[in-house]
Amino acid sequence: MLGFVLQRILQAALVMLAMSALVFVGVYAIGNPIDVLISPDATQDIRDATIARYGLDRPLWEQYGGFLGRLLQGDLGRSLVFGVPVLHLILSRLPATLELAVAAVLAATLIGVPLGMYAGYRPDSPLSKTIMTVSILGFSVPTFWVGLILILFFAVELGWLPAGSRGETVEVFGVGWSFLTANGLKHLILPALNLSLFKLAMMIRLARAGTREIMLSDTVKFARAAGLSDGTILRRHVLKLISIPIVTVFGLEFGSTLAFAVVTETIFSWPGLGKLVIDSIQSLDRPVMVAYLVLIAFLFVLINLSVDLVYALLDPRLRRGQVA
Repeated sequence: MLGFVLQRILQAALVMLAMSALVFVGVYAIGNPIDVLISPDATQDIRDATIARYGLDRPLWEQYGGFLGRLLQGDLGRSLVFGVPVLHLILSRLPATLELAVAAVLAATLIGVPLGMYAGYRPDSPLSKTIMTVSILGFSVPTFWVGLILILFFAVELGWLPAGSRGETVEVFGVGWSFLTANGLKHLILPALNLSLFKLAMMIRLARAGTREIMLSDTVKFARAAGLSDGTILRRHVLKLISIPIVTVFGLEFGSTLAFAVVTETIFSWPGLGKLVIDSIQSLDRPVMVAYLVLIAFLFVLINLSVDLVYALLDPRLRRGQVA
């Protein structure tokens, strides 16, 4: 088990090193932030002084070496636009995005898995066909369009829920959370619902496919022969056997939700990382862009590492080193 963990940690470190280089080179090949930071009427001497102050006159490999050294010390640089440490800026926005992503993925999993298991258990029932139809819509309809419809219907027409912003927050250990207040929870519902629809459809289809396959297996036949009810079989056997692919999708979708919540955060004016990176792209705030992408890559790697460790707990063969 220890060898398996060390191997995965080493792989994660190598992936992060490669991703940091790709992100740094890719971002620093886009535009010139000096054109945004200073007036076009500035003299060449002022431009040269500004370029030197931000270290943009040094070779790219030297800039990357300095960035990597600071990164290992937990220093992500300073924002060119806001003039504050990038780490402070990101940490001030990260709780909002985490809150939204966790709410969306949990809702999709807790609702999608039972619906998918029912659709796989009773594939020919009218309710199962309705569930699968809804899952097709979840895959097909664009997120931005669904968000606008949700705002139009629930906020404008019915007036039940707010159309945007985060609402009231409560600080816990210095971090503000909106789901702990009634007003904040009302603000969270629509963006979380909008962000969870694609994940919900995926969970439904994944759980349905796994359930249909396992219901035809010898495990279920023996369980039925032993006199177990279908409800017990679904809970004890089917859910356990489909848990590994569900864990995989949960981890990957949580990472993708953090990375691609930009559209939802923009539509609902949610003050998270997505809105921050859009503003940074428009102003060519390179340190924020690089830090955001490196953070997202780190979260993906960390989530995949966690998924691998959960695999080892679910599958004893991995702990014994029998599965590559």
